[in-house]
Amino acid sequence: MRSIFLSIRFVGRARILPTVALGLAFPLAAIAQDKSVVQPDLKRGQEIATSICAACHGADGNSTITANPKLSGQDAAYLLKQLNDYAKPAGDKDARVNSIMTGILGSISVADRLHVAAYYAGQPHKPGAARNRDSLEMGQRIYRAGIAERGVPACSGCHSPSGAGIPAQYPRLAGQHAEYTVAQLSAFHDGTRRNNAPMAQIAARLSSAEMNAVADYVAGLR
Repeated sequence: MRSIFLSIRFVGRARILPTVALGLAFPLAAIAQDKSVVQPDLKRGQEIATSICAACHGADGNSTITANPKLSGQDAAYLLKQLNDYAKPAGDKDARVNSIMTGILGSISVADRLHVAAYYAGQPHKPGAARNRDSLEMGQRIYRAGIAERGVPACSGCHSPSGAGIPAQYPRLAGQHAEYTVAQLSAFHDGTRRNNAPMAQIAARLSSAEMNAVADYVAGLR
């Protein structure tokens, strides 16, 4: 078991190249060539992060509050989509419902969402660590191989073997707070988070113990 634990802590890191656009993912170079698209302003993004977002997510996106996600190193287009989903009316099938985030987005313009997403995407991600040795084998098995008999695919297929995610489509999980990951899996399971149908179907097939195991495992991926 010790060898499994150590292998999680020292998996090699994968660098994420940020891609941003209003609702869709395009390489930064393509955005720069299209003058009709709002350009990401990293200075403005930092201003927003420092004045509005830092209390919950940290000025550099490395939240120290386990209930709040780390945003550093996340793909910018993915972050932008989540901000846009929080801003949707509660009745929208793709809305993310969170009274705090909805209130905050009332003071952030559509353009500023792009700026802050691009800023956080470029911040160095601080790694985390798995804490429960007893569940690491289960978490690793689910992440790497899924649960075939229940139709649960391997998490690594969408979030990559290193947990770096696939830009714009699937978020980075490596180093994310286990508590936050469990909360999101539970929300998908219970139907209180609805902005990703495949995740809702997958989470519905996981037990509470399995959610906790895989969340702890990915917290230690590097």
